[in-house]
Amino acid sequence: MGINNKPDQENQNEWNNDPDNWIWGMFYYNPKDNRLFPPKRIKELGWTINFANPNSVFIALIVIAILLILTEHTNT
Repeated sequence: MGINNKPDQENQNEWNNDPDNWIWGMFYYNPKDNRLFPPKRIKELGWTINFANPNSVFIALIVIAILLILTEHTNT
């Protein structure tokens, strides 16, 4: 890990290329990586959530709740 507990580029590449850190090839789960939003395996596709981070569950639930509220609001 580098400064401020950010992984250095070598660790990032190693973790992103390790298939054991990807559940079903699309969900990133790496307890060693403390980033909440690491880049996807193909960096051009954006970012993903590190589901090993305890805060990721709350972020995912908040996003789902907002989407449900918005869909209910538009249906009325």
